[in-house]
This record gives sequence, structure tokens and C-alpha cells, in this order.
Amino acid sequence: MKQFIHKSMAVFMAAVVLMTTMSFTVDMHYCGDNLVDFSFIQSAKTCGMEKVQATKGREKPMLSEKSCCSDEQMVKQGQDDLKTSFDTLSFEQQTFIAAFTYSYIKLFEGTASTDVSYKDYPPPFVKRDVQVLHQTFLI
Repeated sequence: MKQFIHKSMAVFMAAVVLMTTMSFTVDMHYCGDNLVDFSFIQSAKTCGMEKVQATKGREKPMLSEKSCCSDEQMVKQGQDDLKTSFDTLSFEQQTFIAAFTYSYIKLFEGTASTDVSYKDYPPPFVKRDVQVLHQTFLI
């Protein structure tokens, strides 16, 4: 169970690093207020309304109508620099990191004393056997 948790956490952290460093683009095509198509890999397919608007413009050149279609592109830039230098941190941040590291290391140090405080005291004398007295036995 413990190995499964460690492996799943490692996969989760690798996925987080991958998603924060990866750049991607989403192309979207709207016809009016309706989303017609979107694509992560290539440009989004159009609905064909641009061709209809272009032919109307040739027949009647005096009328210039604005197209109802629009293309949008969302770009998410990934993070390039993953390593933060210790010199770029402020003095308070450096102090916190130093104190946290010192206290974390001291947390796992063992104590030097091996004294057992209860070694000289005998256990209390049992006057009666309680299990036999109350007839309660573990089976």
C-alpha cells in the first residue's frame, strides 16, 4: 500500500511539472455567439459563412457587410525556468529556509540518553486475577 501511494504521488507530481511547463494553443471559430469548432492541434474548421459573405460582396460591391464569424486563439505559455536561484530570494525568505531546514534536520535526531525512568519500580501486586473473578476470557 505504501509503495502504491509513493508511486501514485510520483506520477501526479510528474504530471504537474509536465502541465506547468508545456505550452499549447487552442483555436476556436465562432459563428455569431455560437462556438462552431475548436482545435488543439490545427486551425479550427470554419462554418462556410465567409464564402457566402464574399460572394455577396462581388455581386453588390456597394454593400459591405461585416462577417458574423470570428476566429479566436488562446495561447498558454509554459514556464521555461524551473530552478529558482537562492540568491534571488529576499533575506526573510532565506532566513525562513535556513530555519526550516535546521529544525527539520533536528526533528529526526535521536536522543543521547538511554535512561529508563520506570526500571526501578516494580509493577503493582495483583491481589486477585480479574479475568477469573469476572469470568471474562479471550478466545
